[in-house]
Amino acid sequence: MKNRWWAKAILVTAVIGAALLPIGALGTRFGLWSFQIGLLAVAVATALALVGLLATIIAGIVIARKGYTGERNPVLMGMVINVLVVAVMAVQFYSAQASPPIHNISTDTDNPPQFAAVVALRGDSSNSLEYNAETLAPLQSAAYPWVKSLSLATSQANTVASVVAVLTDMGLEIVASDPAAGIVEATDTTFWFGFKDDVVVRVSGNGAGSTVDVRSVSRVGVSDLGANARRIGEILRLLTEG
Repeated sequence: MKNRWWAKAILVTAVIGAALLPIGALGTRFGLWSFQIGLLAVAVATALALVGLLATIIAGIVIARKGYTGERNPVLMGMVINVLVVAVMAVQFYSAQASPPIHNISTDTDNPPQFAAVVALRGDSSNSLEYNAETLAPLQSAAYPWVKSLSLATSQANTVASVVAVLTDMGLEIVASDPAAGIVEATDTTFWFGFKDDVVVRVSGNGAGSTVDVRSVSRVGVSDLGANARRIGEILRLLTEG
C-alpha cells in the first residue's frame, strides 16, 4: 500500500526543519546572509519541529485506530527527527534562560583590560566595548563568581608567551601581542554561525610572578549564552595547568 500524503508530508517537513538548522547557521558563517536571517531560519526550524511533533502524535493515534501500516515508518522517522530538533533547541533555550543578558565579561570589573588593535576589526555595527561596571559587574558576579584574576608564579614575559600559546591552541586568531605591555589580543570565531568574540589578556608584573586578567566580548547579540565566561574559564584553566 502506498503511503498516504500526510505521512509523507510529516517526514518531508521534519527533514526540511532539520536542514534549516545547519543551513541557517552556515549560511551566516560564509556570508550568504546576515545573522538575523540565520537566526530566523533557526526559529522557523524550531516552529516546524514543534508543529511536526504534534502532527506525529495525532498521526500515531490515527494509525493505531485505523490500523494503517504503510504510514508507520515515515511518521516514526518524522517523530524522531522532530524530537532531535526540539531537544537541541531546548538545550539552547535553557542556556539562554540560565545566562544573564550580557556579552562583555572581565576578570577585573573595576579596571577591565582594554582593546586596541581589535577595535578597527569590529566594525561600526558591533557591540560597544564600553564596560559599564555598575550594570555588568553585579550580573556577572552572580552568574559567574569564578571569573576572577589569576595569579601565577611565572614572570610577565613568560606568562605572555604562555597566553599566546594557550590562545593559539584554543583556535583563536592572535591579532596583536605586546610582551612589553603585557597585552595579547585575539579573536575567536564560532563554528556554526561564525560569530566573532574578541579577547584581550592583560599580564601585570606581581613581584617575581604575574597577574592575569582576561576580557571577552561578543561583537553581536545581547546574551552570549555564557560563551564568554566559559572561554575565560578555559583560558585561566589552561594557564594554571601550564
